[in-house]
Amino acid sequence: MKLKLAMFCLGTALFAQPALSAPAGPGFEKRNPIAAPDDRWDFASWDAIHHLVLVAHGKDVLVIDPAHGNAVHAVGSIAGAHGVVAIPGTNTLLVTSAKDNTARVIDETTGAQLAAIPVAKDPDAVILSASGRRAYVMAADAGAISILDLVNYTEIGRIPLKPALEVPVLVTPGLLAVNNEAANEIEFANLTSRKPAGSLALNGCTAPTGLAYDATTGLALSSCANGKAALVDLRARRVVALLPIGDGPDTVIWDAARSRFLVPCGKTGTLSVIRLIGRRPVVETAVPTERSARTAAFDPATGHVYLPAAGFVPATEPGKRETMEPGSFHIVVLGPTN
Repeated sequence: MKLKLAMFCLGTALFAQPALSAPAGPGFEKRNPIAAPDDRWDFASWDAIHHLVLVAHGKDVLVIDPAHGNAVHAVGSIAGAHGVVAIPGTNTLLVTSAKDNTARVIDETTGAQLAAIPVAKDPDAVILSASGRRAYVMAADAGAISILDLVNYTEIGRIPLKPALEVPVLVTPGLLAVNNEAANEIEFANLTSRKPAGSLALNGCTAPTGLAYDATTGLALSSCANGKAALVDLRARRVVALLPIGDGPDTVIWDAARSRFLVPCGKTGTLSVIRLIGRRPVVETAVPTERSARTAAFDPATGHVYLPAAGFVPATEPGKRETMEPGSFHIVVLGPTN
């Protein structure tokens, strides 16, 4: 996804019945926010091995330790951090660096750089293989997937797709699906042959960004810029339903333990919640967060959601972007109510 400062029908061939009405699942309440240094931000993720929140944070990566008083420290030197993931079995992070077209490998504790791997233009979202030995970097401008060997720290191939690639998921170990924000579709890539593997039009969904996948049902949720989310069967390659969400989403999280998708929406300052009962969606009451909170990290063990956010001053001249209020960057924390 592109870095943003201001965070800012229904299709006809959809499933015949509306989303179910059902008692709400476990709710959320706001906990004390976590103060952090100002900078732009993009993706956040959860390091499940070390139990840390990671935030791609402009010139560095923020590492937040909820188990030790939400201690915050910045690591690395990045030229426009977009995506960050922890590499399993190591103490290292992989960070996409958009301004110099590299993926950096850095030590999670010290920030020491182990490698800067050249990748296709405008690296953005990144996903790891199950083993953690491969990484797949979405190059938004180039419209390509860079395949990285994380043992030898090299790019070993590229899969040509279309420009404007956003968030990917792994459907199987050999098949990747990725949102295309400009084409309003999901593109597929065969990771074995390293070739494109078709696409799926997201009719009724404008500018899809966030994507998450439930491997049990084969259903994924794609967040759209027009106040909708497309529920998609990735195995059958069809749109199942369009569902209402807030405005300004950039991320979707699958909460497997509670069978629900979580969608941070930065323009409305809400977290949309869509629960699955079997294969049927239930749209639950949105949870207040803060305006600009459009990405998030999720701790599946505790159910906590960590959302980077900041305050912004409106632009005073036409064509100018609003600016961050000094000292306003922080992490919104949502904890489960039951």
